Amino acid sequence: MSPDGVPDIRVQGLTKRYAEVTAVDGIDLDIPSGEFFTMLGPSGSGKTTTLRMIAGFESPDEGTIELAGEDVSRLPPYDRPVNTVFQDYALFPHMTVQQNVEYGLMVKKVRKGDRGTRAREALEMVRLAGYGERKPAQLSGGQRQRVALARAIVNRPKVLLLDEPLGALDFKLRQEMQIELKAIQREVGITFVYVTHDQEEALTMSDRIAVFNQGRIEQVGPPAEVYEHPESEFIAGFVGVSNVIERDGRRYTVRPEKITLLMNGAEPQGGSHVERGVVSDVQYVGPVTRYHVTLDRGGALQVLAQNLEEGSSEVLEARGRRVALAWRPEQESVIDEPEGGTE
Repeated sequence: MSPDGVPDIRVQGLTKRYAEVTAVDGIDLDIPSGEFFTMLGPSGSGKTTTLRMIAGFESPDEGTIELAGEDVSRLPPYDRPVNTVFQDYALFPHMTVQQNVEYGLMVKKVRKGDRGTRAREALEMVRLAGYGERKPAQLSGGQRQRVALARAIVNRPKVLLLDEPLGALDFKLRQEMQIELKAIQREVGITFVYVTHDQEEALTMSDRIAVFNQGRIEQVGPPAEVYEHPESEFIAGFVGVSNVIERDGRRYTVRPEKITLLMNGAEPQGGSHVERGVVSDVQYVGPVTRYHVTLDRGGALQVLAQNLEEGSSEVLEARGRRVALAWRPEQESVIDEPEGGTE
């Protein structure tokens, strides 16, 4: 929150419909100042439409949008204290990097000398000092994305909106840019609202995550809370990989890496929940191995184990073996209560 307790973004009852489809269904959300906030969800879940309404590119059918306490629900994008970074960069190819970054300041009629100074400062923030005279075509994809980011932060917006900005980059570069983006956000201190369908990206970068599904927000919380304690089966399956277990009229979820796989008659620690079964498949993935275990009582669980000493030939020999699976009760989460709730 800002010093006066007012969030940078507050949406209440936000709703958007397209003909018979409700893209965003009455969501409420507060995002405090300086937070790296991520909207995570599959295609069509409502996350991008929500971002576009905050930016002003779409108008809500119902509800309100406040930025730093001001109702901007009906204001055009240029009258809102936000800037947006898109996946396609949208740089002007005929302009230099410096001119691209200065462009928004020129539109706002900032003096030429001040424009140059602020643009160079923005390029320094995104680690592109000395690149001002180059054209976008002379840059790598990651560098072009940084120019787009510099152009957005040079206007000193209250909030920066980022719509799948790393989606066009290859895997390794995307991982590098995730670290860079988070570092830049800390340095500039601007509230970032980030849209992605990539769960790992959301877990890596965010202070908090809102998980969208079918136009609604199913859970909001810090990455560890969302991952460790998913509040629905959808979240358990979408944010990482999870096992769903039915027991005593309830449904639980437990992450594969929380399960200990015990072979050769090894016994679990006291107090653990234990299932027994047979290893039906093994997938060696370098640093880890995925074990698929068919349970004696029906169903199957996936287990993820680090390969601390074992090689590929050793782990593959586990196929067909009888094993015990154990985990502590606090490592599982209830995702469905029985009919009528709990007593």
